[in-house]
Amino acid sequence: MKKGLKQLFFIIIASALVSCSSNPYKKTNKIYKKQVKEYAKQLREFTPEKDKETDTLNYGKYAVGTTNFNLRKPNYVIIHHTAQDSVGQTLKTFTLPRAQVSSHYVISKNGEIYHMLNDYYRAWHGGVGMWGTTTDLNSTSIGIELDNNGSESFSDAQIQSLLDVLKELKTKYNIPDKNFIGHSDIAPGRKVDPNANFPWKKLAEEGYGLWFDEEEIEKIQLQENLQNHVDYELSDILDFRLAFLDKILFPEVIPAGFDHKLALKAIGYDVSNLNNAVKSFKLHFVQEDYENPVLRKGDLKILYNLYQKYL
Repeated sequence: MKKGLKQLFFIIIASALVSCSSNPYKKTNKIYKKQVKEYAKQLREFTPEKDKETDTLNYGKYAVGTTNFNLRKPNYVIIHHTAQDSVGQTLKTFTLPRAQVSSHYVISKNGEIYHMLNDYYRAWHGGVGMWGTTTDLNSTSIGIELDNNGSESFSDAQIQSLLDVLKELKTKYNIPDKNFIGHSDIAPGRKVDPNANFPWKKLAEEGYGLWFDEEEIEKIQLQENLQNHVDYELSDILDFRLAFLDKILFPEVIPAGFDHKLALKAIGYDVSNLNNAVKSFKLHFVQEDYENPVLRKGDLKILYNLYQKYL
């Protein structure tokens, strides 16, 4: 009798352990697979054999499928912070239909990577936004969410896992360096993620995103500074000499007519609200005083240096 009770006890414990170790997202994974099958059916469709009785389009007399095609590839990576309290909360949010939000990857603080959506599918992570002339970023990008409440620093393990993912994506899809951007870049005034603690410089050093040349911007002078050292009196000859000196002696001089609005637009920012564009630029590249829509002299130098890189 005691032996039987012991066996029953071990069976109960084993069952409990199996239950605890099972995937809590088993149900939503089934829904994912079901949706994938439905999309796969749509992908298999192409021009049907012509049927005069049912066709509303004037198809050719027989179906012809090209042999020259492949899958569309993502061209941008957009990085977010979750603005939630835990990775578990984010995973739950992304598996609730009513939430209407998702991402391809979620990376926890300890570096665990959750690949929640096949890269070729369109996640709902960017929302209303614009980068350059692209207005539907969800259709052209991969979204990566970092577990972070919006004000804390990012852990070393988390950033290392992010770099591992970025390396794979860049190699697989041949994504240009400059196309690794943040949510705040594509949605100025609406989004502020990833926050100012995000190591954009470190990513740029690894080839993901662009960064300014710190040594070069130290050499840059504003036009007004140059004017303090040159006499502007008299004739056109002096003007000619000044222009010559600008090019030969001071090659890194920001022209007096430098238009920061056009520079921001050239980088990719939506400048329909210039103040918001400036704030997003400063959040990404200056990472201080970013709530102030004014470009200081140092900020202008950074913008000018980056503007040349993005041309």
